[in-house]
Amino acid sequence: MKLLHVDASPKGGRSNSRALARYFIASLQEQGVNLEIDYLDLRQQPPAHIDRSFTIAAYTPAAERTAAMKQALEPSDALCRRVLEADAFVFAMPMHNFSYPSVFKAFIDNIVRAELTYLVDDSGHYIGQLSRQKALFITTRGTDMRAGQPLSHMDALTHSLQSAFGFVGVQAPTFVDAQPTQFAATIEREQALARARIELLAVARDWVKQLP
Repeated sequence: MKLLHVDASPKGGRSNSRALARYFIASLQEQGVNLEIDYLDLRQQPPAHIDRSFTIAAYTPAAERTAAMKQALEPSDALCRRVLEADAFVFAMPMHNFSYPSVFKAFIDNIVRAELTYLVDDSGHYIGQLSRQKALFITTRGTDMRAGQPLSHMDALTHSLQSAFGFVGVQAPTFVDAQPTQFAATIEREQALARARIELLAVARDWVKQLP
């Protein structure tokens, strides 16, 4: 299985989302899954935010693009190849102000590409090209946004990820959310991380069952 593992936390070694992603991957490997891991650390290799030259180039037919346009799209083209070639995704990130970090938004903007990760048919329908890939989103949240909690309605992260990746074809992504993880609440944070590890182990076992 070729696994694209993307970390988006700016915290490096202090990151809970990074630690949980490592735990999940180790759980797969311990069950004998042969993984080819394509790792991308967005803290170290942040995609460029899209600008005017990118937008013009992306919406110019491929046959009409100038050399400068092709150059502007090269990093995005490379990211699109990586997602298209993967069999599964593990995306790990903290919640920043109710959504994902800006560096992950840049990642999304670079991989949602017409004629690459989605097509438009003759009737105007959008056809995502990532329908064969499994996807796991591992998120950490400072506050508790589980159903029934006072701030559950402010979780823009989950819905935005579902929309963006659903558009490019990802079907039924799995979410494991560690919450709350505030540093001031030691017991609650450790309980949240323990719950997440239990959920991740279950997801790993489920993935193993679905292997051909």
